[in-house]
Amino acid sequence: MSAPAEVAVYLDHAATTPVDPAVAEAMAACLRDDGVFGNPASSGHAWGRAAAGRVERARAAVAALINAPVEGVHFTSGATESINTAILGVTRFAMARDRGGHVITGATEHSATLAACRRLEQEGAQVTYLAPDTDGRVTAEAVAAALRDDTVLVSLMHVNNETGVIQPIEAVGRHLRDHAAVFHVDAAQSAGLLPLDVAMGIDLLSLSAHKFYGPKGAGVLYVRQQPRLRLDPLFYGGEQEGGLRPGTVPVHQVVGMGEAAELVVRRQEADHAHLQALTIRLLDGLQALDGVIVNGTGPRCPHILNVSFVGVHGESLALALRGPGVSVGSACTSALATPSHVLRAMGVPDALALASFRFSPGRGTTGDDVDAVLNMAADALEQQRRRSTIWAAFRAGATIDSLYRGGTRVA
Repeated sequence: MSAPAEVAVYLDHAATTPVDPAVAEAMAACLRDDGVFGNPASSGHAWGRAAAGRVERARAAVAALINAPVEGVHFTSGATESINTAILGVTRFAMARDRGGHVITGATEHSATLAACRRLEQEGAQVTYLAPDTDGRVTAEAVAAALRDDTVLVSLMHVNNETGVIQPIEAVGRHLRDHAAVFHVDAAQSAGLLPLDVAMGIDLLSLSAHKFYGPKGAGVLYVRQQPRLRLDPLFYGGEQEGGLRPGTVPVHQVVGMGEAAELVVRRQEADHAHLQALTIRLLDGLQALDGVIVNGTGPRCPHILNVSFVGVHGESLALALRGPGVSVGSACTSALATPSHVLRAMGVPDALALASFRFSPGRGTTGDDVDAVLNMAADALEQQRRRSTIWAAFRAGATIDSLYRGGTRVA
């Protein structure tokens, strides 16, 4: 089915990417009766052995993406499962053996991380939620200051899914070298665009295939092997994936993730440069419209740009801006009529958070696509700002603080 007619340009690749044609072809070959459709656990016949071989090739491809030993790569259903397995698995294992129960994470983490941490609090763990600076970064020094003798886990995302801000993962890893705490990194948004190396001090790392042109329903949890890291699984019933993810391995999805990993390794530099140029072009064009605030001005991954528009109501602007496929906030929370927890933690006023939009170009986006979106945004903003008292006051010289810091304000 083709995209709806009103969606002319897709700029929501941080939410999901289309499956690369080569990935789709590799997956299809694992579904047909003349292909590799066997159960990889059935080692007693050729069909099972062929499937197992394809799974191991995919495992090696993902290992190469993050420069990890192959035996540390465990396939899951996606980053959400991987995150939950890492956070719950490590902390529950430690708490059951009286080795500690303190976790450190960021207030701007993905909802999968925050929900897992809240669950741990219900089970008796203590969680420190580090506030970011106004740029959205959690400093390595803040992590070091929060460490305690009973800290068992530090969990941070590499790239924020709403703002694109890059967290100082390598610096955090250095601070943890002399501490027993395990370091988990959510790398769902950075894979294929930024260098990833578990030698940065990373003990656990989560990935999701559909963020880099692979299929939905496939992910990876990397688990440190030397020295071996122990954690409790979420599920029981089989020894697949080292006992961490029992159940029949979905060969077609795993093969698709492996194919996508091979592609992004080859294309990483070209993709990064392409997206960087598009985002700069988009930002320059948006700033020319005036009254545009960038949320997260520190180092950012090149495929995410989050901005708030002064003098508009976010929902009204979203209805007027029907052409491009963009997210109001993030795809994981935009269905909720509440300000983004990420932007709130960064100190963005509620009204500006509700008027925030995430633009996320991808491999197939062109300069003409960006220009078309800019034209649509200019028209929509002009319509929305005509009757806005906030916009009139801003144009007359009022500051953002005077307009928005006194409480929740709308256009």
